Amino acid sequence: MEIAFKGKRILVTGAGQGIGRGIAIELWRAGANIVAVSRTKSHLETLHGEYPSIDIVELDIADWDKTRQVIDSLGPFDALVNNAAVAICEPFLECSPNDFDRTFDINVKAVLNISQVVAKKMIEKNIHGSIVNISSQASKAALKDHAIYSASKAALDALTRAMALELGPKGIRVNAVNPTVIMTEMAKVGWSDPARANEMKAKIPLGRFGEVSEVVNAVVFLLSDRSSMISGVELPIDGGFLAT
Repeated sequence: MEIAFKGKRILVTGAGQGIGRGIAIELWRAGANIVAVSRTKSHLETLHGEYPSIDIVELDIADWDKTRQVIDSLGPFDALVNNAAVAICEPFLECSPNDFDRTFDINVKAVLNISQVVAKKMIEKNIHGSIVNISSQASKAALKDHAIYSASKAALDALTRAMALELGPKGIRVNAVNPTVIMTEMAKVGWSDPARANEMKAKIPLGRFGEVSEVVNAVVFLLSDRSSMISGVELPIDGGFLAT
């Protein structure tokens, strides 16, 4: 199945490394004009050095007002990938207000903020766009030391459904993908210990963690016209973890 985005403008947050970087590159290869957002300048510079036609924007999306101003200045987009996230892993009894606020500011509040700006421009320009939010299997199943992270991703799933409901009549589709562990730098925070990693893999029928490309492929499909009747879904990419 060939999927092309020639002439389409797509915004990808958290695009400096990991899943976001993979998504930005694959969409670029499919012909899209990519704007990559990250708060880490060095990651953006590396991406731009390899793919000079990808536009880069250094931005801390936890800053509501600045983010709104910057995203608005970028003009209209045909699609959006809300990938930027933080993972603070700690036991439930040790969760702090600061960690809660930081996690929700990035994983939920920033998604609301950026999506509002992008969706309003889609509506103004009569663009039948697509938005994909990167969630997690942690929104669907309890994972040790993931209380705040899991709560934030569950909130993101709920936000995805609400967005799909309200933006659908405007011709905008909104979906989420819910990957299992993908061994990016962020995932290593919670899964670098071999004993813990093996315990998780034992619960996955396919017996392994996922690859970045396996998330990227699902996102590309959901952004494309090939999924034109799919909206409001939360798609597990988990090797069967949630089926057990």
